[in-house]
Amino acid sequence: MIPNVALCSLRIDQCVFSRAFKALQTPWTRRAALPAATRGIHVDSPPIVPTLTTSYAHGTSSTSLLHSTVAETLLRSVERWPDREAMVFVQDGVRKTFAQFQQDVDQAAAGLLALGLKKGDRLGMWGPNTYEWVLFQFATAKAGVILVSVNPAYQLQEVEFALRKVGCKAVVCPTEFKTQKYCDMLRQICPEVESSSPGDIRSSRLPDLRSVIVLDSRQPGMLCFEDLMQAGSSQYVQQLQDLQKTLSFDDAINIQFTSGTTGTPKGATLSHHNIINNAYFVGRRVGYNWRPHPRICLPVPLYHCFGSVGGGMCMAVHGVSLVFPSAGYDGKANIAALESERCTFVYGTPTMYVDMVNQPDLAKYDLSSVEGGIMAGSPCPPELIKKIVSVMGIKGITIGYGTTENSPVSFCGSPTDNMERKSETAGYILDHLEAKVVNPTTREIVPLGMTGEIMVRGYCVMLGYWADETKTKECITTEGWYKTGDLGSMDAYSYCQIEGRIKDMIIRGGENIYPAEIEQFLHTHPKVKEAQVVGVVDERMGEEVCACIKLVDGQDCTEEEIKAYCKGQISHFKIPRYVLFVTSYPLTVTGKIQKHKLREQAEEKLGLKKAK
Repeated sequence: MIPNVALCSLRIDQCVFSRAFKALQTPWTRRAALPAATRGIHVDSPPIVPTLTTSYAHGTSSTSLLHSTVAETLLRSVERWPDREAMVFVQDGVRKTFAQFQQDVDQAAAGLLALGLKKGDRLGMWGPNTYEWVLFQFATAKAGVILVSVNPAYQLQEVEFALRKVGCKAVVCPTEFKTQKYCDMLRQICPEVESSSPGDIRSSRLPDLRSVIVLDSRQPGMLCFEDLMQAGSSQYVQQLQDLQKTLSFDDAINIQFTSGTTGTPKGATLSHHNIINNAYFVGRRVGYNWRPHPRICLPVPLYHCFGSVGGGMCMAVHGVSLVFPSAGYDGKANIAALESERCTFVYGTPTMYVDMVNQPDLAKYDLSSVEGGIMAGSPCPPELIKKIVSVMGIKGITIGYGTTENSPVSFCGSPTDNMERKSETAGYILDHLEAKVVNPTTREIVPLGMTGEIMVRGYCVMLGYWADETKTKECITTEGWYKTGDLGSMDAYSYCQIEGRIKDMIIRGGENIYPAEIEQFLHTHPKVKEAQVVGVVDERMGEEVCACIKLVDGQDCTEEEIKAYCKGQISHFKIPRYVLFVTSYPLTVTGKIQKHKLREQAEEKLGLKKAK
């Protein structure tokens, strides 16, 4: 407690300083003060003053950035909530408190050192959502080892490319999951493993690989998970402790492979600082810092930023509990977990939410505990957001936008946003970040409300693509701006509207058409469950609009009916020339629609392939 006398003295000193500062100011220096419109936009709460005058926003904040490593961050939450449930894996029957989790992390981290992994080495995590995935996420960070998130759906060629590209010294995987035979694939790439001593693999195709750690069985030449957990003797525990002093929050700690929809996948390299601060400010935006005890239902894959940062890192930073309904995506399991685990939040891509709102027996589940959620990963149709509120009762649904290279979130709404903002925008700029919308050709900032490429700068921008300076320079300017490749617009409050990818834009006879606009309109048709729009090749127009529509179960519809619905509602050149009714879309493992594949499928069905 500060004595009253000291407080008085402090106030007098402040007054004296204030008067002295004003006296020093000349009329010229007063005039030189920046106008409010150029000072950025304050984002401690949803902006209510239309401050911006052009499509540039700087999210000013009274909350400082965090400056700690992943291990330090987790430890703080463990000390604060030792007996709180850190995570639940419903399907596997695994429950861990923060204290139990910390114990496992320390043991696994010491085991990694015992295997000979050193600070800066890379470990590939290849598998679905299991407890061990989160365990290795934090054990590698504590050991200074860089976790490489490997897509669990990767096939032979893809996994070989990824492991070789970043020089993984160790790989962790289950024997198999569904149709994926992980150990068999590794044996095909590295036949030498069969005759190797565990921990001393010598492979011609993967020259850096030394250890494969199998989570659920014993395999020739590979280590078993139990071996690793028992390897960390007191010598390595001490080594682990000493190592902490050498770790910096600017160190690389995670490599996330981007989808690689064009060309080979790129390894976006993220630091402690990147992912801890992104989890911190996203968590604050949705209220994890004031809600009594958030329990997040997490159906999104851990290998993706949405799961590992929005999930794992939010747990470490904010002390939230994570509930994993199933190892692989299962819409029914999500709904069941929301009820049985009394979840208060739910994450998902638009496709996952479409599945949830269309569950045939949704009404029988008690979802009264669910206060909010985050939807991200691809453009979110307004009609779907309205259904999430009306059908599932999730009034605090929040939309986020970002890219893996931005750790991942750069714009995020508030749970208190009105329906128009929730359904029409991807939220407002995140704390401490800058964003601008530019003309893709001239790179000049466009006026408010105009569409252009979104660019982002700040603590969230990745360190670069691993061992790929050329690609890094292509997407990060010398001034530090990351080019997202996404088209969008910004309003005077910094709320952002996403129009889609630049490469998904349809150019029909010289007209620029944004698929998201047509998709959002088609979602208002009562028979339409989901709509995706792509450009297909056309000899005369260059490209034509093709709508690929999933119908509500039990409904019939015709191409003519869809076209008639569009007539007079959207511009004639945006009305789909072709309408295809489909039962599924090609998806990435993260639930994102692969538009390039959808376009190929549509052209094949329409017999347009030869026109290329």
